Amino acid sequence: MTIDRRMVLAGGLALAGTPAFAAPAFPDKRPARADRRFTSPAVEREIVRVSKLIADPKLRWMFGNCYPNTLDTTVKMGTIGGQPDAFVITGDIPCLWLRDSAAQVKPYLHLVRNDPKLGELFSGLIARQARSILIDPYANAFMEDPTAKTNLGWALTDETTMKPGVAERKWEIDSLCYPMRLAHGYWQATRDPRPFDATWAQAARTSIRTFREQQRKDGPAPYSFRRSAPQPTETLLWGHGNPTRPVGLIHSGFRPSDDACLYPFLIPANLFAVSALRELATVASEARQDTTLATEATTLATEVEAALRQWGTMRLKDGREVWAYEVDGYGNAVFMDDANVPSLSGLAYLGCVAPTDPLWQRTRDAAWSEANPWFFRGTKAEGIGGPHVGAGQIWPMSLTIRALSATDDATILACLRTLRDTDGGTGFIHEAFDQDNPAKFTREWFAWANGLFGELIVHLAATRPALMKAPL
Repeated sequence: MTIDRRMVLAGGLALAGTPAFAAPAFPDKRPARADRRFTSPAVEREIVRVSKLIADPKLRWMFGNCYPNTLDTTVKMGTIGGQPDAFVITGDIPCLWLRDSAAQVKPYLHLVRNDPKLGELFSGLIARQARSILIDPYANAFMEDPTAKTNLGWALTDETTMKPGVAERKWEIDSLCYPMRLAHGYWQATRDPRPFDATWAQAARTSIRTFREQQRKDGPAPYSFRRSAPQPTETLLWGHGNPTRPVGLIHSGFRPSDDACLYPFLIPANLFAVSALRELATVASEARQDTTLATEATTLATEVEAALRQWGTMRLKDGREVWAYEVDGYGNAVFMDDANVPSLSGLAYLGCVAPTDPLWQRTRDAAWSEANPWFFRGTKAEGIGGPHVGAGQIWPMSLTIRALSATDDATILACLRTLRDTDGGTGFIHEAFDQDNPAKFTREWFAWANGLFGELIVHLAATRPALMKAPL
C-alpha cells in the first residue's frame, strides 16, 4: 500500500470536525479487549490506581484513553530466533520510528519489573531497534519486514541510498540517542542483561561510528539526502545541508520533527547525545563488562560536551545568554524552539540539564515567548509549534513537556487545563491544533503524544498527588 504523508496530516484535519466535548458523556475510546494489540496487567492496574487520584472527570477520562494507547493500538509482538521481537508503529503511519517507539513505551518503564509480559515488549523492542540500526544507522524509520521496500509515498523517489527494510532515511541525531536511552532505562529498571547481546553491542558501536562520521572532521561523510517537495524543510541543500566548520559537534540533517536543519549543528540533539552516550557507557560496562565500548562512548561524549560549551550558546538582542537552537561553527546561530523532543524546552525533561540551571531557565523562558518565532498565542491557547505543520499550530507535546519540567503548581495546572480543553472532543492528544480553534487538529492517532500525556499524569500522581485532586 502506498501512503501519502500529506494525506495523513490532512486526514487528521478531516476527522477533526467533531463537536466540542459535552459533559457528562464520556464514551469509552479504547478498543474492545479482543482487539487490543497488547495487554499488560501491570498497566491495567496502573490505570485504575492513578485514575482514582484524578479529580477532574474529563482529565481522568483522557488519561484512561491515552495512557494505554501505545499498547492498545501500535504493538505487534513476535519472535526471532526464539527471542522476543516487538514492532511498534507511530499510530497512523504503520512504520517504526526509532525515536517514537522508544518514547512510546517509556511511560510503562516503572512497571516492567512486575510484569514479565511487559518485559518481553521492552526486550523485544531493544532487539528490533538494534537490528534496524544495523540495516542503516542513518535511517529514522523502518518497515516491519526487513526485506521490504518503503511503502511511504513521500519517500519513494528520495535521492539517497534506500536499503530494504528502511521506510525513511532522514538522518537525525536523536534517532540513535533514543535507543541508547531505552536500553539504559530498561537496565536500570530490571538489571536484566539478556537484551544486551552481541547484536546490541554491534549496533551500539555502529551508532558511535555514525556520530563520529557526522562530526565531519575529514569531509562530508557518506550520507546525503535530497527530496523533491514543495516544502524546503523536506530536503537538504546539495544533499548535505548548509556549510559548517568542523568543531567537534555532530551534524544532523534533520530535526526530531523530521524537518531539515537550517544550520546542521542542532544543539538540543547534541546535548541529548552527550547524555545518551554516557548512559550507553553505563549499560556497556555494567551489563556486558565491555570497557572498550564504554570508553568509546564516554570519550565521544566528553568531546561533544566541550564543543557545546564553546559553540552551543548565543546572546539574544536583550543580552541574555541562552542555548542556541542551531549553529554552524562559523559564528552563525539561530534561536527558536520546536515542540518535538529533543528541544531546548525539553532539555531538563531529558536529563541533559538540571531544572534549576540558570542557562536553561533563561533558554526555556525565551522559548516560551515572542523571542521564539514558533511560539504562538491565540484566543484558545498558547504554546510552541514548528515548521512541520505551520504557523498558528500549537503542538500539545510542548505543553506536556512544559508541565513535566515545571517546578510550580500554577504552570502545571495551566498546562493541564489547556491539554484538557484542546482535544477536539476526542479524548486523545494530537500532533497540533489551531491556536484559535482546537477542533481543527492534525493526526487523530499519534501514540507518542498520547503516551507522553499519560506519562505526565503518572508523574504528577507520584510527585504532586494533591495537585491531581485540585479543580482545574
